[in-house]
Amino acid sequence: MLDMRRREIITLLGGAAAWPLTVRAQQTALPVIGFLNSASPEGYARPLSAFREGLSASGYVEGRNVAIEYRWAEGQYDRLPELAADLVRRQVTVIAATTNPAGPAAKAATTTIPIVFTMGSDPVQLGVVASLNRPGSNITGVTVLAVELGPKRLELLHELVPTATTIALLVNPTNLTVAETESRDVQAAASTLGLQLYVVRASTERDLDAVFASLAERHTGGLVIGADPFFISRIELLATLAVRYSMPTIYQYRDFAAAGGLMSYGGSLTDAYRQAGVYTGRILKGEKPADLPVVQSTKVELILNLKTARALGLTVPLSVIGRADEVIE
Repeated sequence: MLDMRRREIITLLGGAAAWPLTVRAQQTALPVIGFLNSASPEGYARPLSAFREGLSASGYVEGRNVAIEYRWAEGQYDRLPELAADLVRRQVTVIAATTNPAGPAAKAATTTIPIVFTMGSDPVQLGVVASLNRPGSNITGVTVLAVELGPKRLELLHELVPTATTIALLVNPTNLTVAETESRDVQAAASTLGLQLYVVRASTERDLDAVFASLAERHTGGLVIGADPFFISRIELLATLAVRYSMPTIYQYRDFAAAGGLMSYGGSLTDAYRQAGVYTGRILKGEKPADLPVVQSTKVELILNLKTARALGLTVPLSVIGRADEVIE
């Protein structure tokens, strides 16, 4: 009888000892998302939250049944190939390549690991996918209206500062393809409006302060901030500089106007990231990227900060206020 009880105790203890090992084995077996972004975490809290919401809608919660490995290039786009290669070496289950430069870097790093991108440019033009309906063997994603809205942002700024004859466009020279495309399109719009366009460049925080100082010296009438991930991660700094130098400025995302910038107009970044999260979850469940057409996020928001407009001495036309999705008082 004693021997039987001893055996029962040993069996129970053995099971209890093995249980943590089983849990650890289950944890290490979690699918892993490699999250690749060309900017830095600052400025991406809301898009990241939206990405997780999309994952949750597909049944995945970070830390519970999926893990996420984050790789941020911190604005140094030349680091992206190595960061993407590192995720491939770690054999992640899927790569979420968020921001324009991250998509091509992920595609160049692997032809087998599924990739979900988000970008504000035409992925066909950039050579990331063959077509929107049939993107390719291991890659698909979501596009958000950004680069192509540069001319419209110039038009809106012109409505608020109609007496300005010179407007500046801020681009990131390290994101050459996007910078050239936006410069060309906004220049064409400026010519149509009879405006002189002054293209300025920045790829570091130090550059930004110098850019705004130079615009003030030139008595530039307004500034359009280009569609680049580096600028997204510096939204609050850009808004602060625009206020400090009394520069009427428009950017593409709501957070800029909310931080004190004059106006924002562009596609919804949170909507695009949410849809990217949904696609990532569907791929984790077994769907193939080749069967998922590129989603074109068409939601566009016009946000106006009337408090900033008054501080700048601007009279905002009722037609602009009427078109705004949100007016910040």
